[in-house]
Amino acid sequence: MADNLETTVAFWYLAIAAVGAGVLMLASRNPVHAAISLVIVIFHVAGLFVILGAGFLAVAQIAIYAGAIVVLFLFTLMMLDMRRLPEERVTHRQIWLGIPLGILLAIEAVVVSVGTPEISESIKGAFPPATVSELGGSTQALAVALFNEFTLPFLGASVLLTAATIGAIVLARRIEVHEQADYPQARPGSSDEAAADQSSAAAPVLEESAR
Repeated sequence: MADNLETTVAFWYLAIAAVGAGVLMLASRNPVHAAISLVIVIFHVAGLFVILGAGFLAVAQIAIYAGAIVVLFLFTLMMLDMRRLPEERVTHRQIWLGIPLGILLAIEAVVVSVGTPEISESIKGAFPPATVSELGGSTQALAVALFNEFTLPFLGASVLLTAATIGAIVLARRIEVHEQADYPQARPGSSDEAAADQSSAAAPVLEESAR
């Protein structure tokens, strides 16, 4: 009973904190504060995975999302000039699509939280708790399913991620070329040309002073 009470209290704390941090992330005007709120959400979701007994997913949640994705977001925000962004809120056209989708998502959350579906064999799937225990835990069961039944989707996802990385690098290089056109002083060799111009401009002054 004590273990069940502790699990229930931990679940409600993690759930409420994750939802609250998510709302704070959406309501924050500062992008850095929004990214920090996202980190809080990720850590609390990882705690929910721990309660469910999915230790591998909890570690992956923290290592991949909080340790890599959010850090990438922060580096991108640091490289951008956020002072050029308007301080007032901007309403985009997607809001008319987001409002009905948000309402449907809220209705689905209420139905899922209120309803208590009967647990059947179809809900348990191919890896019920007994099978997971026989395989040695959730990590081993995930490895068996990932590298046996879902090898092709796993490789396809890795190819897509690699293509996205190469595309981001190519786009960044193109932006750099356009920035060099806007800022001539950033071009290679521009410093040498500027130094030569300064020396040529200073030459008549030195001659006049010598006379």
